[in-house]
Amino acid sequence: MRQQVKFFLNSFFSGPQAPFFLAADNGHFERHGLEVHFTEGESLAYSVPVLARGGYEVAYGDMNTLIEMKSVDPSSSPLAVWAMHNRSPYTIAVDADGPVMGPADLAGRKLVSHPEDAAWKLFPEFCAATGLDIDSVEVEPSDLGHDEMVPIMRDTGRWEGIFGFVNTVRAHTIEAGLDPDKVLRHLEFRHYLPELYGGAVMVTREFAANHPQAVRGLLAAINLGLKDAIADPDAAIAAVARRNPKLDIKANRARLVGTLGLEMAGPEGGRIGIGDADDGRIVAGAALICKAKGLARVPAASEVFDRQYLPPFTERVTSLAE
Repeated sequence: MRQQVKFFLNSFFSGPQAPFFLAADNGHFERHGLEVHFTEGESLAYSVPVLARGGYEVAYGDMNTLIEMKSVDPSSSPLAVWAMHNRSPYTIAVDADGPVMGPADLAGRKLVSHPEDAAWKLFPEFCAATGLDIDSVEVEPSDLGHDEMVPIMRDTGRWEGIFGFVNTVRAHTIEAGLDPDKVLRHLEFRHYLPELYGGAVMVTREFAANHPQAVRGLLAAINLGLKDAIADPDAAIAAVARRNPKLDIKANRARLVGTLGLEMAGPEGGRIGIGDADDGRIVAGAALICKAKGLARVPAASEVFDRQYLPPFTERVTSLAE
């Protein structure tokens, strides 16, 4: 009998999740004795407390939110075991024809964000790193999709910046019938906060302790799913579309390819392999997060990330490194 695994995702079924779905459709989970059941989520940041509350063994969540949780409660259950992004995916997208050219230009302006967006939750860190006075910026929470936010920003000036993932905002701009390369400029967090990671596969400590081979099998299967997605992005998006028939194929293919080429193509991947994370960088990011949010304790890297379940380096993807 296969091990049942409940996996909480970061959003509705979408392009960048394709390696997970290919791992299922191509039999990689099954060969490791796993049956994985996916649940759609709301954001990378939201996934972390969901995993901590119980009911799921695995989640795709934000490493920075996990660091914040570990600073407050080091015994909390989630543990990152696979760093999907080796460069921060977060951004503040602004009108390419507007006056905002850099962080200092955000002072006195109004931005918009989904209430659970991980980029907005990292705005204190962005401000600490760039010298921007956070009190000089107004942020309006909104449940609108980026496909609605971008035209509103450009046509009405209601907002002058949008929090999100670089490739998520780009994909939704395509869905809105606009060319993201022409209408948007990005203040990418990776340029201002190079210490920070992004999304990671996380497991509960209980699942890791009771089923270590299942965790190893899970990551081995995801690693193969990633290789499959790189080899055939069209098949990868087809795997997503099987779960989300209303998927915008063009936009989500661009989102997947963009994620592979931006968030997962940092030089660190060539050095340690995609999936692993650098302990020194984790601690540096934790120190920044704790300082920006006024948290007293910087967690150790081992409290946040455990690499013992990763496939061997020789089996991991490194070819995306620049």
